[in-house]
Amino acid sequence: MPLDLNSDLGEGFGPWRMGDDAAVLDIVTSANIACGFHAGDPRIMRRTCDLAVARGVRIGAHVGYRDLVGFGRRDIAVAPVDLRDETLYQIGALAAFARAAGDRVRYVKPHGALYHAAAADPALADALLAAVAESDDEPALLGPAGTELEHAAARAGVRFVGEGFADRAYTPAGTLAPRGTPGAVLGPDDAVAQAVSLALSGTARTVDGPGAVAVSAGSICVHGDSPAAVEMARRIRGALAEAGVPVEPFA
Repeated sequence: MPLDLNSDLGEGFGPWRMGDDAAVLDIVTSANIACGFHAGDPRIMRRTCDLAVARGVRIGAHVGYRDLVGFGRRDIAVAPVDLRDETLYQIGALAAFARAAGDRVRYVKPHGALYHAAAADPALADALLAAVAESDDEPALLGPAGTELEHAAARAGVRFVGEGFADRAYTPAGTLAPRGTPGAVLGPDDAVAQAVSLALSGTARTVDGPGAVAVSAGSICVHGDSPAAVEMARRIRGALAEAGVPVEPFA
């Protein structure tokens, strides 16, 4: 079965740049592009959309809390109605640049703290999906399978695609281990092995030992802000090819 390879991109701001987006876009099939709330600005959004379209990479809106200082990784109390409108605002902003580049927003993926909060809270998940359902391009939702996000997508009639992470360890409960936990962030060798495991057996390593946990994934993420992001993405794509797994966009 084909598998998508995605990365979080466009996460600079003004003169500050994070990662080598152009190099990563030569490897991945889907780009989660920051929409200005946790990172990104109009110029970066346009440039990243242009690069993605030129390479045939699908564009996704990487929506987050309004938290530039904390890079969207801080828990923020947001009323569901405000989350709905802020999510729709972000999707609409990226959609304008996607259209200017000759494509459209194919999917939406929440970022950082919002990713985890909406996966656990049905009110936040429903608010986020309300915005996805209202957006013009009828995008899919990319997120953790078996969570409130998947349930909310079903209620909203939005296509859902499960996501697994190559470069992150999991808890025994199937959630991502917090970044501050020893062993939570995987190096290139372990990330390659985990990507193949996700593709072939639907399992990922747990942070507390040699165990494994089931993860249903139609797309695998390699974080674009990792110092080894380009190397990991290239090696993962090669390893998937060697394992006989076609790498294709889901959208």
